[in-house]
Amino acid sequence: MEEEATQNVAQAAVETVAAVGTGIAEETKSLLHWNEIAKMFGKENLMHLIVSVVTIIIFFLFYKLIKRVINKHALKKSENHTKMLVNKTISYIFYIMLIMYILSLFGVNLTAIWGAAGIAGVAIGFAAQTSVSNFISGLFVLGEKSMKIGDYISVGDVEGNVDEIGLLSVKIRTLNNQMIRVPTSTIINANLTNYTHFEQRRLVFEIPISYESDMEKALKAIETVPASCPTVLQEPAPKVYYDGFGEAINLRLAVWFNRTDLLQTKNDVYVNIMRVCREQNVVIPYSRIDVKILNDENKK
Repeated sequence: MEEEATQNVAQAAVETVAAVGTGIAEETKSLLHWNEIAKMFGKENLMHLIVSVVTIIIFFLFYKLIKRVINKHALKKSENHTKMLVNKTISYIFYIMLIMYILSLFGVNLTAIWGAAGIAGVAIGFAAQTSVSNFISGLFVLGEKSMKIGDYISVGDVEGNVDEIGLLSVKIRTLNNQMIRVPTSTIINANLTNYTHFEQRRLVFEIPISYESDMEKALKAIETVPASCPTVLQEPAPKVYYDGFGEAINLRLAVWFNRTDLLQTKNDVYVNIMRVCREQNVVIPYSRIDVKILNDENKK
């Protein structure tokens, strides 16, 4: 009985010591965990976090300042479409830089990322050479400001009003109300004519005069035409001049007008040319063919 009691006491003592040891181990682990947390939020790391937050805020304020200055000064007279493209480009650059900075805070190796991006860029460039060419050409088109939305242009065999200017293409609406998409690389490589770039335009009207007409009389008669056309500008002054001989005597009338008065000016000038020529007996010849018929007697 005594031995049994002694064994029970010893076993209880061992269990007590084991429980105390387990408790001490748990307390030690808990203490180490809190030490790690305290170390994480230590003075050095806390300062690093504060500096990072302040840097991000400075980046953001600098980004807003740049956008405001560009929109207020550099893009003050630009089209809305151009402003939108420039603002998007600035935003993309800012967000890429911000993401790279945040990744560097977490110890991400940016060299590997830039290397992968470079390889991907080369692969994409070879796979989409046409798109890249159009993209670069689009930057030149926007930078040159050779056209704006609403202008009437001609590129190759395409002619119409500009509806949209993008980095990859320019959309043109023809007078037949058809939309034609012209790649920006085509615009850069072709001769572009912008009929509405300037406020004033000039038209030269060709007036054939018969060889039987009095040239001095015809010249003075055509000189009176611009005064009868309300949309023709007197400054710069209209010009009337002869321009060689052909099937008829080539007389030219050059007039200036505001670009919005194109159709009215054409109608007025042509109507008054015919009126003056009829009043002054100035003959505008028809195209004609002289046919001579030979019979058998004439052949002999």
